Amino acid sequence: MLEQLLIHQPKDPILFMINHLQLDNDNVPKIVILGPPASGKTTIAMWLCKHLNSNLLTVENLIAKEFSSLAAAARKHYQINKRVPSMQLVRLIQDRVSEEDCVRRGWILDGIPETREQALMIQTVGITPRHVIVLSAPDTVLIERNLGKRIDPQTGEIYHTTFDWPSESEIQDRLIVPVGISELETAGKLLEYHRNIVRIFPSYPKILKVISADQPCVDVFYQALTYVQTNHRSNAPFTPRVLLCGPMGSGKSLQAALLAQKYSLVNVCCGQLLKEAVADKSKFGEVIQPFFEKDMAEYKLQEGGALGSLPCNAVPGTARMLLPDSLIMKVLSERLNQQDCIQKGWVLHGFPRDLDQALMMDSLGYKPNRVFFLNVPFDSVLERLTLRRTDPITGERYHLMYKPPPTTEIQDRLLQNPKDAEEHVKFKMDLFYRNAAELEEFYGQALTINGDQDPYTVFEYIESGIINPLPQKVP
Repeated sequence: MLEQLLIHQPKDPILFMINHLQLDNDNVPKIVILGPPASGKTTIAMWLCKHLNSNLLTVENLIAKEFSSLAAAARKHYQINKRVPSMQLVRLIQDRVSEEDCVRRGWILDGIPETREQALMIQTVGITPRHVIVLSAPDTVLIERNLGKRIDPQTGEIYHTTFDWPSESEIQDRLIVPVGISELETAGKLLEYHRNIVRIFPSYPKILKVISADQPCVDVFYQALTYVQTNHRSNAPFTPRVLLCGPMGSGKSLQAALLAQKYSLVNVCCGQLLKEAVADKSKFGEVIQPFFEKDMAEYKLQEGGALGSLPCNAVPGTARMLLPDSLIMKVLSERLNQQDCIQKGWVLHGFPRDLDQALMMDSLGYKPNRVFFLNVPFDSVLERLTLRRTDPITGERYHLMYKPPPTTEIQDRLLQNPKDAEEHVKFKMDLFYRNAAELEEFYGQALTINGDQDPYTVFEYIESGIINPLPQKVP
C-alpha cells in the first residue's frame, strides 16, 4: 500500500487507501517475462497464466483490442513497421492493466519492455511488476531452435522439427517455414536483444531472476513458477530460525551450509556441537566424555566411525547408548543463546529427532519459524551412502558413481566406512521415518521438499520457503 501511495500520490490518501483495501489484490501476479528469440518465453508465460489464472499481455493482443482508437492506430503502425511506438505501447498497457480482470487476477507481460526507455516509461505511469524473469541461453542454441520452427497456417500452432513434430501426416504436409527465422535474421535480432537487455537490468535490481532456457521447458516452467510464488523479503525485522529435518543422506548438511553462506545464518549441527564440547573439555564436555569413552575401541572396530560420524545423541559402543535429551538440550541451548545466533538467526539440523525432543526444545523457547523436511527415496539414499569410499593413505573421499577414483591402484585400496553399509543405512532410515510423522504433525507449517534432485534446485525450493511471508502468528 505504501508503494502505491508513493506512486500515485493521491490528493485524498485516506480514500485512496480505503479503495485500495477494497480491491484486495496485493497478492495477484504482476510478472514480466523477457528473453531472446526462441528462448520459449511465450510458452512459459502462457503456462504461468493458466496455472495462476492470470492475464497474458503481448504486443499482439494489446493492439488487437476492439473499439479502441489507440489500439487501431498502434495496429496500423505495427502492420507497416512491425513495431509499436513506445508511448502508444505504454498507454495500451496502462489501459489494459486498469481493466477489472487484470485488477482482480493480475497480469503477465510477455516480452515487454523491449528497451530501457520502455521500462522507465512503464515505471513512470505506476506499473510495477513484482517479479521479472529473464530467460537465457547460448546464441548457438537459440539459432538452432529458431531454424527448426514450423507453423500450421490453418491453426497458427507452432511446431519444431526436433522438439515438437506433429504425429499426424496431414499436419506435417501443410507446415510452412515462418518468415524471419534464417540464421542471419536471428543473429541480428539476438544482437539487438543483447544490446537492450543489459540496459533493462538496472530497472529491476531486486526483483529480477535469470533462468537458463537451455533445459527442458518443464524444468524452466517449474523454476519460474517457484520464483513468482515467492514474496520478496520486506525490510521488516525478521530473524530466520530454520530447522532442517531428514534421514541420513538427505543433504541436510549441504543445504544448511548453503543457507548459512547466503544469508549469514549460524550453521548449528547438533552432532558437531557435542564433538566440540568434548574436544574443548567444556563443563558439558566433561559430562559427555564418559558416554564417548565407553566401548570406544569396540565401536571403532565394528562401526568404523569417528565422533564426527555420530548422530547427535548416539555414543560409541555396541549397546548404542544414547546421551540424555536434557544433556543435549543444554549444549544446544548454550549455542543458540550466543549473540550471533540471536542477531543473525540460525539453521539447525540433527535435532530434534523425535517428538519428545521437539517438545523439549519448544518448551525452552527455541521455536523455528521455518521447518523443512527433505524427502529422499530409500534407493537414492542407498546410492548416495553405500557407494562412498575413502582413501586410507590420502584421506580423499570418493563415490563409485559420482566421483570415481582416477586409477585402479587407488580404487583397490579404498575402504568403506561401516556406517555406510546397507544394513546400517536401513536401520537409520527406519529410525527416522518411525518418528517423522509425529514431527511433521508437531510442525504443522513445515514444508516437505523433494530432496532427490540437484542440490541447488533443492536450495531454490528451500530459499523460496524462507523468503515467503511469516505466518500470521509467529512464536
